[in-house]
Amino acid sequence: MDFLRRMFGGGNRAPADNALHLYVRCSHCGTPVHVRIHVYNDLAVEYDDDTVAGYTLHKEIMDAKCFRLMHADLSFDRDRREQSRTIAGGEFISREEYERLMTTQPRQQ
Repeated sequence: MDFLRRMFGGGNRAPADNALHLYVRCSHCGTPVHVRIHVYNDLAVEYDDDTVAGYTLHKEIMDAKCFRLMHADLSFDRDRREQSRTIAGGEFISREEYERLMTTQPRQQ
């Protein structure tokens, strides 16, 4: 039975997320924000003549404390692999840093 399950893809494997998870912290108030980007729906196509040269993402991110916008720009190659990222008004942080900040900051009422 295990042979058939492996052959046809059954089992307990989680489905592919097809997402990029961004974790950012506001430069003004320090509030962490999690943003989920769907790599097949949210990216803008960049063309080179008639062929796909790559993809870009321009994302405005707002936290729930001071409501200031952070502007993130990411570029991807034609296989949707991230090539570069920049952000204004905030900083990129790791998932672990995001989770640590979420447990140490008081909840908004």
